[in-house]
Order: sequence, then structure tokens, then C-alpha cells
Amino acid sequence: MTQPRRKLPPLNALRAFEASGRRLSFRAAADELGVTQGAVAQQVRALEEHLGIALFQRLSRGLALTSQGAAYLVDVTRAFDTLAESTGQLLARPDRVTISVTPTVAAKLLIPRLAELHAALPDVELRTVATEALSDFDHDQVDIAVRMTRTPFPADLEARLLFRQELVAVASPHLLSGMTLPLGIEQLRTLALVHDAHDHWPRFLSSGGKLSGAVFNQTTLALDAALAGQGVALACRAFVAADLEAGRLVQVTDTTAIIEPDYFLVRKRSSSQRKAVNAVWDWCAKRLGPA
Repeated sequence: MTQPRRKLPPLNALRAFEASGRRLSFRAAADELGVTQGAVAQQVRALEEHLGIALFQRLSRGLALTSQGAAYLVDVTRAFDTLAESTGQLLARPDRVTISVTPTVAAKLLIPRLAELHAALPDVELRTVATEALSDFDHDQVDIAVRMTRTPFPADLEARLLFRQELVAVASPHLLSGMTLPLGIEQLRTLALVHDAHDHWPRFLSSGGKLSGAVFNQTTLALDAALAGQGVALACRAFVAADLEAGRLVQVTDTTAIIEPDYFLVRKRSSSQRKAVNAVWDWCAKRLGPA
């Protein structure tokens, strides 16, 4: 059974014991730890009283471990070695920042710009968590999130507007071969439609009935289907801007719709925010928002 942490011996006493056990000398341990010999001896004595076990035999020419002390030293030394290794790995690793985004934000906005981010912030290790679930900044160890949400925000959160949702209807130019653009709404109704989980088509077309077409649980999958010429997709302009500029998709109709909620950059307020988090925050505000 694991001993409750509040009942564990003091760390300084364990350090004194571990150094003394390795060196078999309070004086040598004191030199290693940068304290007095008396302080080391006192810490070890306090540890023995705390445990109710004699860890050393005090000899005229130094120390000898008891059998229980020798067994304990092996485990305590291993624990300190683990702490030293973990600390070394932490200090050697680039500063890590965890960002939580939706799968569509990841696929359409973040991933295409990762090389740019690494060039701008070469010492930052970005960890991306793509999920539709809301982030618990503390429990999930998330530094920054990009989410579709509404104001006002709780007092403990800082938020910055990235972009509003302007819905546009898009399709592969191959699907529209021979058609004159832009199409009217009635012409648009005759084409195959691609739906995502948000399903804004009824609102966009002012239609109360059920609309046919393939249904996907993520916007990025619906856009992949549109790119493959499977139909017309409806998506936020920010997610299709690059494909429209490159000609992989075309805007089918001049009709657009501004809807809520908006996309925000969100993080927990802190008086001592890490420099790496600030750097990624500023980069996202500049590069993930509208050009």
C-alpha cells in the first residue's frame, strides 16, 4: 500500500541519508551537500526517529549501514536517480506548448502552417490535440485552445477573436463544368450537397425540409468530399480560403451567411505566462486569423 505523501520523510533528511549512505561519512556527505557535518548528522537522526529504524551504525572511523539501511538506500538512491533523469530530460527538451483545436482547424489552418511556425519559433515544441471536446486547461494540460464559442468568457479566461463564421458554398471546378457561375439558389438546390455535423444547409437555403446528400461527422471530411467532386459543401470561409485561392475549389454562389458562434483563441489567465506560450499565442492570433 502506498504511503500517503504527507507521511513521507522530509526531502532534506532523505538527501542527507542518501549522501551519507553512499559516502559512509557525515563529513563527506556534508561537503557534497554544502552544509555542515552537524546538520547532516541531525537530518539523519531525525529520519531514523521518523522511521523508528536505525539506518547506520556509528563507528569510530565512519559509518556502516544496517541491513535495513542498506536496503532503504538502494530504493532512495533509485528515486533520486529518477528525479535527476526526469529533470535533465525536462531541461534538455525544447519548451513545449500544447494547443487544443478542432480537427478542421488542425487540418485546414494549423497543419499547413506548421513549417512556418517552426521557422518562426524554432525552440518551441508544439503539441497539437485535435478534438471537438472542450478543453480543461488544468486537467488536460492545455496551454491554448481554438474553439467556436460565444462571449462573455469567465473571468479566469483570456480570449481573442480569430474570425467570424462566414458560410460559403464551395465545390470542385470539375463538378461545375459547363455551368455559369455564380449559380442562383434554385440552381444550387439541384446539385448534390455534402453535409457535416453542423448541417447549416437548411438555414443557408431557407429550406424546412430534409435535404439529401452524403453526411460526414467532421467539416474537414465534407470538404475532402467536395474536393473529390462528390458535391457542394458549406463551410466557413477561413477553412476554404487556401483552396479557393489555389483553384481547387470555387465559390458556387454569391450568397453567403454570417452566423454565430465565432472562433476564438482562448487560454487561462496567468500573471506569469511562459514566454513560449505567449509566442505561440501571438503567432496564432496573427496567422490563424483573417489575412
